[in-house]
Amino acid sequence: MQSILKFSLIARYSAFAICVLAALLMPLIPMDRTLNVLLTIVFVALSALGVRDLIQKRHAITRNYPVIGHMRFLVESVRPELRQYLFESDSDKLPFSRAERSLVYQRAKNEADQRPFGTLLDAYADGYEFMGHSMHPARMQDPRTFRITIGNEQCGKPYSGSVLNISAMSFGALSSHAIMALNRGAKLGGFAQDTGEGSISPYHREYGGDLVWQIASGYFGCRNADGTFSSEKFAAQAANDQVKMIEVKLSQGAKPGHGGILPANKVSPEIAATRGIPVGVECISPPSHSAFSTPAEMMQFVARLRELSGGKPVGFKLAIGQPWEFMAIVKAMLKTGVVPDFIVVDGAEGGTGAAPVELTDHMGAPMREALLLVHNTLVGAGLRQKIRIGVAGKIVSAFDVAAVLALGADWVNSARGFMFAIGCIQSQSCHTNKCPTGVATQDQLRQRALVVPDKAQRVANFHHNSLHALAELLAAAGLEHPSALRPHHIARRVSSNEIRLYSQLFPYLTEGELLDGNSPHPFYRQSWALASPDSFSIVGELRKAS
Repeated sequence: MQSILKFSLIARYSAFAICVLAALLMPLIPMDRTLNVLLTIVFVALSALGVRDLIQKRHAITRNYPVIGHMRFLVESVRPELRQYLFESDSDKLPFSRAERSLVYQRAKNEADQRPFGTLLDAYADGYEFMGHSMHPARMQDPRTFRITIGNEQCGKPYSGSVLNISAMSFGALSSHAIMALNRGAKLGGFAQDTGEGSISPYHREYGGDLVWQIASGYFGCRNADGTFSSEKFAAQAANDQVKMIEVKLSQGAKPGHGGILPANKVSPEIAATRGIPVGVECISPPSHSAFSTPAEMMQFVARLRELSGGKPVGFKLAIGQPWEFMAIVKAMLKTGVVPDFIVVDGAEGGTGAAPVELTDHMGAPMREALLLVHNTLVGAGLRQKIRIGVAGKIVSAFDVAAVLALGADWVNSARGFMFAIGCIQSQSCHTNKCPTGVATQDQLRQRALVVPDKAQRVANFHHNSLHALAELLAAAGLEHPSALRPHHIARRVSSNEIRLYSQLFPYLTEGELLDGNSPHPFYRQSWALASPDSFSIVGELRKAS
């Protein structure tokens, strides 16, 4: 036993001992003087590091394994890169697979995206999804016609939008070069860019692409000094013809119910001017809005924004948490008569620059379940025909688009898909300000690497080629427009010997069935009974509402 302990001790300190011995003997070894001096300096430095390791109290590893223990930290620091480039399979989703990223890169660069030999997916695995084709395919349509009109009878300036747009990403989270590339690409391709909650920066205006202006709880770009909403500032910004729609952000899929803090040292003059906040002062986005506190008040706020914007489409974005809260908003629509023009549903699988791990992993409903709840509730309340639904959450391929449109959406937003198009390599360093491709950083030198004209064309290419692929899917299914997609067009394998259509997998409500309180769907009937247009809190108790 004693010999084993001695061997362990020798092994632990062997690297340190070799460095010390080499530092002492190196001057005595005959060799080139320059090389000798250089090696002596190296071994003396490593010996000094070993001494420091022995006396420091922070890291047990290096205290027990001086010098050599640093190898662990070195390997650990490059582990994500080693995994991504050497060990990750094409189908590992972390959070996007290499196959998904490669598809975006190919379409953004106008490279061939065909695949030889057959699918790499296991068609017999649980969860495998596919689209049913028609024995009488339709003529393939021009992808440029894949547009929808957003704006009901209460809207004075409806917007004709693409079925694929850029999801919310703020200046500050993204670099100025990334914002410009996305906006120029949107202009080239005829689709819209959501500003994110950071308001409209000069870089959003540089190329004149269509904008969806997101108004969050911080009211950036339209706030008073105390952080409350400013009607005057909002009206001035909303009057710009580049702003096509107004989106009130209630919550975000990646961190629902959580406000944001931009540290004082990151509030640069540019960001301060864009957001309407003081330079060098901590910027706080509260978890909830101060302009309203009940669903009915929220609808009045929507009406106010519509009037102040001159009649432009106004809607809201949310992640679904407690279902009766969304139903309370729908009841408020019925009570006040104010009907938003659109709702954007964000899923828990959505992305963010930075968020607490528990919120990212375990808070909020996934996009498809959230979409189904929103769609069904609007149908059950008799309002679906008046409100368009957009969705966001890990959408990069044409099939991703088709699947959620079949489920009940009218259009889709993609954030990380368009980030890949402008060069994102999924290094997952967005929160460090050290993005290697200049996409998610405010470091001027790093973002200089992102060449706006080149990346803008890739944005337009990705959009066009994705819709072209969607047109091919639709034609094969016998359809001519994305709006014709229905739940029965998509199927999912649920076991080794059973496949079901979406229409068989998911419940779908009939028009107005929630209004009389006798819906045959217990979950919807119970949740509807708990909702009040005058409060986001539940009315009664769950067990009494069946």
